[in-house]
Amino acid sequence: MSKHTIANGDPCWIDLMTSDPDKSREFYTRLFGWTYEEGDQEKYGGYITAFANGAMVAGMMKNDAGSGYPDVWTTYLRVEDIQATADAAVAAGGQVLMGPMEVPEQGHMAMLGDAGGAAIGAWQFGGHTGFQATGEPGTPYWHELHARDYAASVKFYQDVFGWDTDVMSDTEDFRYTTLGSGRDSRAGIMDASHFLPEGVPANWQNYFTVENTDAGVEIATSLGGQVLHPAEDTPFGRIATLTDPTGALFRIAQR
Repeated sequence: MSKHTIANGDPCWIDLMTSDPDKSREFYTRLFGWTYEEGDQEKYGGYITAFANGAMVAGMMKNDAGSGYPDVWTTYLRVEDIQATADAAVAAGGQVLMGPMEVPEQGHMAMLGDAGGAAIGAWQFGGHTGFQATGEPGTPYWHELHARDYAASVKFYQDVFGWDTDVMSDTEDFRYTTLGSGRDSRAGIMDASHFLPEGVPANWQNYFTVENTDAGVEIATSLGGQVLHPAEDTPFGRIATLTDPTGALFRIAQR
């Protein structure tokens, strides 16, 4: 099991807001082999932690009907000082969607809007120190911002999260900047302004490793998932874009 080192500014956690936690749990168990532990209702609001082969890899929580938010996967970046990060986000043209709050014994979290309007979580380590594994089947391995305002978004992550970025591609039809470079890169920002459907805000997307993408697509659709982009071979593996049964978007890749 690869122990994952998480530097400041790196993606450190993901969680799912789901209107049907039972259905979501069954779906991801069948797809990724996940097992779960449910947190104390009073202390953690019934937050569910997902494990792949015994390693903590993701969370889930109930999306109440009145929240006004669709079911969605959220990416969190590691920060040293949650309040300073929230202040920096505002100074850099972003906004604070949910102010810094303590999660008892686990750490501190905040939800921010970046300069291009995408939601991003921030997490200050306490007892909870992020993913225990990445890159193996059933675990997340890549996190990607589909940006409407590419240049402003890249600058935001440099300024607020201290990203040391590398331009992977800068052509008219493919602009892409990574956190870190080459094999050491940990996340990406893509200029999605020319293909994001109207009305869809900029958003972070997560990629999960699977043994077999085509088999994963079959399992997902048999359980009520939808295929948004069929499996295709890319330089980064065989990738498909799916939604789970309640509509949360994610990607799977056989690498």
